[in-house]
Amino acid sequence: MPRPRSPGYDEQREHILAAAAALFARSGYNATTMKEVAEACGVSKPTLYHYVRDKHDLLAQIARGHVRRLESLVADVVARELPPEAHLRELVHRFMTTYAGAHDEHRVLTESVRHLDATLRREVVDGQGRVVQVFADAIAVLRPGGEPAALHKALAMLLLGMLNWTFTWLGAGGALSHEALGAVAADLFFGGLPAVRFPLA
Repeated sequence: MPRPRSPGYDEQREHILAAAAALFARSGYNATTMKEVAEACGVSKPTLYHYVRDKHDLLAQIARGHVRRLESLVADVVARELPPEAHLRELVHRFMTTYAGAHDEHRVLTESVRHLDATLRREVVDGQGRVVQVFADAIAVLRPGGEPAALHKALAMLLLGMLNWTFTWLGAGGALSHEALGAVAADLFFGGLPAVRFPLA
């Protein structure tokens, strides 16, 4: 008979995933031990294993959870049925506001997904691919004329490349917030360098 879930199970699980993501982001997946994760969460190792099977499962839950949040984000934007340029700008804005609160999870997804087994890695990569496709579709609407889909995907990857690596250099409290930088990236994408202006707010 399965062990019943305790009150607050989901909240504690999210706390564990966040603490593990911070450790993986700072020290790397291989260098982090389950003992360190338990200590960071303030729980015993037996309690930790009530929430995850092992370190690999911990990584899988972090990566899948982050990708699912991104998929939910783009689905929400698509459902709003905004005009084409506003649609793409809103995708950029929502990504950057999400990244502002998910530095650790995004770093884990970027740097540690290779440690997942082939099946789980494919699941995560497929989710990322669906997100890229939403951006590519948005770009295709803005560039009518029968261009090949490969170009739209390449443009989507270039745009996401600007956004996805900001975690390596953009910190809190600087001259640019994540939201402001998102606007800069959108301006650069739409208009090239002459279109970029320093945000007034």
